[in-house]
Amino acid sequence: MAATLEHANAVAGALTHVPRGMQIPYGGDRVTRVPDAIADAFRPGDRLIVVQTTGDVLHIPAAIYAEVERAVARARRAFAELSTLPDERIDSFYDAFAARLADDDVWRRIAAANDDDVQRARARGRSTVRLVADAKMRAKMIEGLHLWRGLPSRRDAVVGTIEHEGWLVEEIVGGLGVIGFVFEGRPNVFADATGVLRSGNTAVMRIGRDALGTAQVIAHDALEPALRESGLPEGAVTLIESPEHAAGWALFANSGLALAVARGSGAAVAQLGAIARQTGTPVSLHGTGGAWIVADSTADERTLDCAVYNSLDSKKCNTLNTLCVVEDAAERLVPVALAALRRRGEHLGHGYKVHVMAGVERFVPAELFTTAANVLRAEGPVEEPIAEPIGDEGYGHEWEWEATPEITLAVVSEVDEAARLFNEHSPHFVASLLSNDAAAHSRFFRTVDSPFAGNGFTRWVDGQFALRRPELGLSNWQHGRLFARSGILTGDGVFTVRLRAIQSDPDVHV
Repeated sequence: MAATLEHANAVAGALTHVPRGMQIPYGGDRVTRVPDAIADAFRPGDRLIVVQTTGDVLHIPAAIYAEVERAVARARRAFAELSTLPDERIDSFYDAFAARLADDDVWRRIAAANDDDVQRARARGRSTVRLVADAKMRAKMIEGLHLWRGLPSRRDAVVGTIEHEGWLVEEIVGGLGVIGFVFEGRPNVFADATGVLRSGNTAVMRIGRDALGTAQVIAHDALEPALRESGLPEGAVTLIESPEHAAGWALFANSGLALAVARGSGAAVAQLGAIARQTGTPVSLHGTGGAWIVADSTADERTLDCAVYNSLDSKKCNTLNTLCVVEDAAERLVPVALAALRRRGEHLGHGYKVHVMAGVERFVPAELFTTAANVLRAEGPVEEPIAEPIGDEGYGHEWEWEATPEITLAVVSEVDEAARLFNEHSPHFVASLLSNDAAAHSRFFRTVDSPFAGNGFTRWVDGQFALRRPELGLSNWQHGRLFARSGILTGDGVFTVRLRAIQSDPDVHV
């Protein structure tokens, strides 16, 4: 008979041994089994997490669990201390952090660590699109810190007053608590994530193995000295220096978090979000991207050319992924879109790629289906046809490319069909309509289930670019709309509202 929970060797409620194949119920009506490798590796003090949405069994070694517990405990103490400190300390931190990133000696050490990270990632066939800490990333990090420095503090801001006879109630902004971040290969997150200090929060961060070396140097040579110099409490911003996935699982399973933020690939982010949710922690997730552009019969060629070209400068979550052209304009507009795609590929130096939905082949030059392109993949350059037919799965597939712009091309009967396809197949993220019809734009905005809609290029969906605030994360609506906030999470948007009663009449009573 298969092993069950009661066969586990438990002392005073503590799990000390896990039999191979042990059955564990999950999701209310399903059963999963502990994999042999996890059962064999389990030691007293370790933790098991069963993801209630998938049945995945995750193993957290005791040492990693303890490291995360200490980091969150320090952040909780720092949160309490931060509430007593003046805003000038936070201002000073942003000044000091930015100055250290601007210091060429410091940046040389960061760049050297980043070079090592990039080389190791490439050797493993990993994407390095977001990993390279170049001059542009450095400038954006510094700019982001200056933006936080320049924003007025919202701590203790009175956002509403309700007056009564003899007393009043004030609605006051307050910090939320400890914010947990898990990022993959994104060294710039340190500048972005420190934005939570602006609204009185503290942060614990875990970064993926690909960028860990870069992150450690940023933390040791720039972040931590800036915290000390400004007099902010130890633990106000902490990097967990474990490369193991278990560190991220342990962080999101920690009930001391006020908010869990994850950025990275779809499957990993979904798993982390499930762990946080079943712990009772609210989440801000973005793991699946890919923007849509829809062009109707009134769209002009220049607008389409600019929108396609400017939406494909690099692969990010807000990059153009699916282009829908209304059929009665397809002969006029598809060549324009393909020309813009080709020109962007030439600019990036690695060709271009288009996945053609069934029935759309007649709008695409036949030779593109037989002409090879030099396509740069994470594992290296490969030769592939420029155009390839694809089935309905192409609508919702996010193309992960390095320097070879890649899209799905569809032709639809009308804009309403494109909106329906977006709602059925996309991750409900970015939608743009190219049209000269004001009524069409109004209807499109009401119809697409998307937090971000526009009338041109898609890469505007960026907190620093659009809102002049570095973003902590972007959220799609794949799993539903967000409560009382935008899909762009920024540091000054992480807060709670406290109520304070002030009596002028001591005899007020209910």
